[in-house]
Amino acid sequence: MCRIDTIIQQYCPDGVSHVPLSSIGTIKRGNGLQKKDFVKSGVGCIHYGQIYTKFNTAVYQPLTYVSEELASHLLHVEKGDLVIACTSENVEDVCKAVAWVGDDVIVTGGHSCVLHHNQCPKYIAYFFQTEDFQQQKRKYAYGTKVIDIKPDNIGKILIPLPPLPVQEEIVRVLDTFTELQAELQAELQAELQKRLQQYNYYRDNLFSFEGRTDVEWKKLGEIASIKTGRRFVRTDIRESGVPCFHYGDLYTYYGLTATQTKGYLDKELASKLRFAQPNDVVVVCAGENDMDIGVGVAWLGDEPAVVHDACCILHHNQNPRYISHYLRTHSYHLQMKKYVKNGKISSLPSSGLAEALIPIPSLKEQERIASILDRFDSLTNDLTIGLPSEIEKRRLQYEYYRDKLLTFKRKEA
Repeated sequence: MCRIDTIIQQYCPDGVSHVPLSSIGTIKRGNGLQKKDFVKSGVGCIHYGQIYTKFNTAVYQPLTYVSEELASHLLHVEKGDLVIACTSENVEDVCKAVAWVGDDVIVTGGHSCVLHHNQCPKYIAYFFQTEDFQQQKRKYAYGTKVIDIKPDNIGKILIPLPPLPVQEEIVRVLDTFTELQAELQAELQAELQKRLQQYNYYRDNLFSFEGRTDVEWKKLGEIASIKTGRRFVRTDIRESGVPCFHYGDLYTYYGLTATQTKGYLDKELASKLRFAQPNDVVVVCAGENDMDIGVGVAWLGDEPAVVHDACCILHHNQNPRYISHYLRTHSYHLQMKKYVKNGKISSLPSSGLAEALIPIPSLKEQERIASILDRFDSLTNDLTIGLPSEIEKRRLQYEYYRDKLLTFKRKEA
């Protein structure tokens, strides 16, 4: 901050003027350009949807292209211009902007507008991310299902405009901060991946039982009765009542075990359905990802829970946590691959699940293995939960620092 303070003192000691965006350039709205217009090569283009999903503050290379003929009818974007998405499904995203800093002239289309100016492009793009800008734009946003802001109204938004050397120094600092934030996030994710690999390796080794004579390999159908749940839909789910497992929650909400369910059903409907008893294992048997299908959750609640028809119920007399851990091993999923019926939603029939071989040591050994893997799973989950929290903390720090850098004493008129 000391260097920035020095530069501000040097170039704008009396404060910074806040001027309308329209006073620093021209704002024009694009037209045309649909995703079906994209071609493999030609003139680079920015589609308004890419501004929300693909770009951050600045972009050097286009992701998509249109023909030269179409480009001649579209709004041109020159180096340094700001491309603004002036249509969105929500107020938060409308007016997200990206600075085009590539060398070539590209194009954009409808739902976008272009600010052509003579200031530091990334400085303006960073300003569009600030809370000051967000508050100003809200009074010009209109619409319900689709939110829009007219280019003329974008031009009314006031921007603090220090001299170019100050703008460039702020951009340098924010670029550095952004890079450090990205590096930290990559390091945290790499550490999580490392922990997951260690856990998976150790778990698979514990279940190999190579050379063990005290372990018998049996089919799941031999150690458990396997029944398919019965159908209910998400609109049936309530906040209280009889606990229930919907198949979609098995691989998004639950871990290895569950003592309570995400949702509940009313008693009358539940009475017509099928239940998992405490200590049963509920196995998801449908999904878009083969590695999700066949995963089990040990139900350790105090009462029976209704199970969806895209799941199976394993009723057994083994250690439920041991079974749940095993249903995540590589060897188990290799077995299940030949029974999965592929489609838009792939499925695993109960008859295929019953064929899976599982090693059965003594109950004492099952408890020992389950306890070891519980600790590994807990360590991994702690990191999995902590990672988004740490990333969010860094993001908030960055936003605070960015907004502080872009806040200036107003210059008296």
